Amino acid sequence: MNILAPRQWTMVQNVSDAYLSYEKAFAQRIPFESLTDSSSPWPVYPAKSEGPVTLGTLPGGRTLTGNVIRTRMPDDNNLPAFGGNATTATNPAEMQTWILQSHVTYTISGRDYVKSRTIVRTQ
Repeated sequence: MNILAPRQWTMVQNVSDAYLSYEKAFAQRIPFESLTDSSSPWPVYPAKSEGPVTLGTLPGGRTLTGNVIRTRMPDDNNLPAFGGNATTATNPAEMQTWILQSHVTYTISGRDYVKSRTIVRTQ
């Protein structure tokens, strides 16, 4: 029995949570114009961007890697030009709201894990 296994699992969870904190901060600070243009890191669902990421380094120098998947969905109250069903009567300020999702997948000891964060941006 490996008495260190629970501690190792906890470290991995902390490292993956820290990476997702970065994802959340990135989603919150990206300029709205960059978020909504065609080269956005969060393409409009069902499209997605996907790529490998380094989540962090564990004690002993072992690198924890994973995969990040990003997508965004329009709020139903967006105007049709921005993916919604609203009208100028229901959205007179012509606000845009987007729901951004980042999913991180990684494998530890043969087990697959998925964590996600959802961020709402409005302008």
